[in-house]
Amino acid sequence: MANDELALKQFLSKYKHREFTCREVMNLIQIYRSLAYRLEAFVFNNGSRKDLLNLEGTIPVNYKGAYYNIPVCIWLMDTHPQNAPLCFVKPTADMSIKVSKYVDSNGKVYLPYLHEWTQNGSTLQKLIQCMITAFGELPPVYAKPRNETRPPYPVNSFMPQPSGYPYPQTSPQPGYPTSTPYPPASNLPYPNYGAPYPGPASTNGMPYPPATTTTPYPPTAGYSQGPDVAGGTITEEHIKASLLSAVEDKLRRRLKEQSQQSQAELETLRRTQQELCDGKARLEDILTRLQRERAELDKNVVILQEKEKELEAAVERLAEQEGVDVDEAVVTTAPLYSQLLNAFAEEATLEDAIYYMGEALRKEVIDLDTFLKQVRTLARRQFTLRALMHKCRQKAQLAC
Repeated sequence: MANDELALKQFLSKYKHREFTCREVMNLIQIYRSLAYRLEAFVFNNGSRKDLLNLEGTIPVNYKGAYYNIPVCIWLMDTHPQNAPLCFVKPTADMSIKVSKYVDSNGKVYLPYLHEWTQNGSTLQKLIQCMITAFGELPPVYAKPRNETRPPYPVNSFMPQPSGYPYPQTSPQPGYPTSTPYPPASNLPYPNYGAPYPGPASTNGMPYPPATTTTPYPPTAGYSQGPDVAGGTITEEHIKASLLSAVEDKLRRRLKEQSQQSQAELETLRRTQQELCDGKARLEDILTRLQRERAELDKNVVILQEKEKELEAAVERLAEQEGVDVDEAVVTTAPLYSQLLNAFAEEATLEDAIYYMGEALRKEVIDLDTFLKQVRTLARRQFTLRALMHKCRQKAQLAC
């Protein structure tokens, strides 16, 4: 499939940040030319399916001075780069997944860079560099022995199953949980696993890390080497001891793999439990806040109802009263206040009179001489009244 920009934009037609994702993918495949993109369906835990862009291929990893091609696939969410991608190790037919603190038994990749993914600072190129560094420390795959048949694809795997994958196809299994597209907390410690378990196969012309060979077992403790052993004769006891040693070695390896797989699954369950506990605490806090706000709202409703009753009573009293005389409504308590009130009322009338005199002059109802004469008289009276009001305020100790 040709990695051209036009086809990529068609694949990203439903992505939120289409142009940004297109530029980043094009720059990435220019650096890692073994990666190819295609649009495939991804099945989530709740059974929903969504077409996502899948970057699939190999990345070069330096392990003990030699470079190995590690097969990976990277699923970009349709909100990229707001959410971290989903990364998996995708072993070939002659490889098996090596469980470590970076990869679980289903091939899901766990990296601190994915935990701390940010929209503005994280990129796909830095993600692959972190994967190369982590896989150089602990290889995610090892080569299977030549005579070992490929086991069926794990039923409970988190890895999506696109068409053409060499595993036998099963019914669609859930992908990665929809609530958190990557492990939740960056401060959670990784489980402490043993040394990597590499193996001697290769892909794309490059060998994988050599597998640990079975160490020859010495003779059983307490078993004496008789003349037959010295003479090179192999007895039934020798064969029986050899078979027992081989069975013990095989069982020991399988128990170790099962223990590592169980530890990885247990760590995943612990992280899920911690996330659920944090979510429960947040929900309880929100519920408490809502209850407190509801109590305040009920209190305000009661106050408003009381005020409404007071207003209705006041309206009824006013409706029963007769008309109020404006001149009788305002009654002063002292002669000084009466003088101040009368002066204020007269000054307001003079101000209105001057305004209407100006309107009369504008409409040519009166001539200029009459206007000036009348305005001079009114202004003199207005000045006298304002001086009187100022003196009354001073006498009554009011603000001037």
